[in-house]
Amino acid sequence: MTSNQSSAIEKFRRLHESGCFVLPNPWDRGTARYLAHVGFKALATTSAGFAFSSGVPDRANSLEAMLDHVRDIAEATPLPVNADFQNGYADEPEDVAASVTRCIQCGVAGLSIEDSTGNRQSPLYEERLAVERVRAARQAIDNAKVPVVLTARCEAFLVGDPAPQKVVMKRLVAFADAGADCLYAPGALKLEEIQMIVRAVAPKPINVLVYRPGVTVAQLADLGVRRISVGSALSRVAWAAFARATEEIANEGSFEAFKDLSGSPDLNKIFGR
Repeated sequence: MTSNQSSAIEKFRRLHESGCFVLPNPWDRGTARYLAHVGFKALATTSAGFAFSSGVPDRANSLEAMLDHVRDIAEATPLPVNADFQNGYADEPEDVAASVTRCIQCGVAGLSIEDSTGNRQSPLYEERLAVERVRAARQAIDNAKVPVVLTARCEAFLVGDPAPQKVVMKRLVAFADAGADCLYAPGALKLEEIQMIVRAVAPKPINVLVYRPGVTVAQLADLGVRRISVGSALSRVAWAAFARATEEIANEGSFEAFKDLSGSPDLNKIFGR
């Protein structure tokens, strides 16, 4: 563990102790540096955003590609970086532990492990295995003696589970008992659902994913939410603007979309620091 990583971990852990902070998701060095310029206090990678920038669908990047990407983002700014580490790029607990050990070595301040298999027929790991995978990640972190923040995710809302609230509540409590520092149920956006999750895992913090309008930081903070991330939403905002501009050029022969350009001098000033 370098002194920079140690400092980032300390800062990241402090952010989880009180209040509510937004953890935006860059997908390359430039977006990471810009988010730092805006004033955010920590960052998180986005597996989907990175995949789209690589020209592949989410979950298509290899472990090696993801480790290189995580390292790149962690080196881009002094801010703490949480790695969206998907399912740990492994099924069995011992293999998850090995992957987590490698991720820690990339300079991250935190990482998340989810219970999604990537298999449409069986989208979530069986509950006992899911808990053992979190426990293995916890043990890997403890063995490395690098106290990165471990976030455990239940993907029941995202995979279309018929009873997502029930699954999420049970699993997040079990993940907390297995050693997760922070809990996360992406897809939960109803305020009453979020409040129930906050109460169920208290005093451990939860992360809420916001990927559409309709909720504010203040509302989530009032519910006791400690951390808010946006997943691939920022990258998809960028892709939407890119798509509109290119389709306008191709279909209409017009360049009106360029009226909203960021100024090159402004970007050069930011990135020249």
